[in-house]
Amino acid sequence: MTPDIETIGIADLFGPPSPARDRADARIMAAASGIGFMAVRDFPGDDWLTPDKRAQLLRIFALPDAGKQELLRWNFDHTKKNFYRGWFPLQPQAVSYKEGIDMGPDLADAARVSDSDDPLCEPTPLPGENALPGWRTAAADYYRAMETVGTMLMRSIARGLGLPELIFDSYFDGGISTLRLIRYPLRDANAGVDTSGPEFSVIHKGETRTIIGREHADSGFVTLLAQDGVEGLQAKNLVGEWVDVPPANGTLAVNFGQLLERWTGGRVRATRHRVIAPKTVRFSIPFFYEPRVDAEISPLPLEGAEPFEPFLYGDYLWESATNFVEMSGIKHLRQPRRAKAPKQHDGRLAGDGRRRL
Repeated sequence: MTPDIETIGIADLFGPPSPARDRADARIMAAASGIGFMAVRDFPGDDWLTPDKRAQLLRIFALPDAGKQELLRWNFDHTKKNFYRGWFPLQPQAVSYKEGIDMGPDLADAARVSDSDDPLCEPTPLPGENALPGWRTAAADYYRAMETVGTMLMRSIARGLGLPELIFDSYFDGGISTLRLIRYPLRDANAGVDTSGPEFSVIHKGETRTIIGREHADSGFVTLLAQDGVEGLQAKNLVGEWVDVPPANGTLAVNFGQLLERWTGGRVRATRHRVIAPKTVRFSIPFFYEPRVDAEISPLPLEGAEPFEPFLYGDYLWESATNFVEMSGIKHLRQPRRAKAPKQHDGRLAGDGRRRL
């Protein structure tokens, strides 16, 4: 990794209290409060972070178009009943040029489908076993592994803040974490999109590069990103320079979201990042570690933290997620479960960026 983005071994987070765990906590907190970005290695499930194992998950992109159409969301096919989970196709006119699928906790355990009428809790449309033999089992294993890593990182953050290490656990019990699989194809030069403007291109190392993931900060808690060995992800360091996040095998890129920044009184930093087009097709596997929809986000007992009015995570998430092109046209389909929606923070909190990796 670059000097700006540290790679941290986190095996000790999974063991009992020890000086080694304390050192890991200190390094994680330093990254979280500094650049807000890090890479982690050495944890249960890190065997997934190899080309062969990642390929098991990415087989879904080999489905024929008819198979992908079966998984579409309502805003792309009004005959469907799933609004939040499912497939999103390429949007040729958008800056973020990608296709993929969003999957919820029922991927890991069918019993985790709730009987709630909340679209954030809806079941995920998934390919059948005949279409992709063994795929669902592999994806479920990966989802569970990432949930465990997310839990241990949140406990480490709690310790680093001087809070009880289990203070976050109840929020994430029954959480609605999202596993997203993304394919960034090479942009079609004949699609009629002018990519010469500053919204679509940047100069990087003296070369004009097309943007395929717009600059943003994630809006949630913790994002765990498995890359596919293809460069392109960049983070903005503390002096405003863009630095590459190398896609090393055996590591997850970890960044923190605006809601965690807000929740921790700014002690954890949400870092802006973007994706520039590589020379080949790029795949990305982000896991968004998220609490229950009815989790009430209220100020933590941190000295000097700015107070805010408590709000429900589901209300915040819906307001934020439905601002993006792959979720366009669905905001009206869910009303806040509490009268007051979460207020924006610094003009950005309620919808400045999510899930573009």
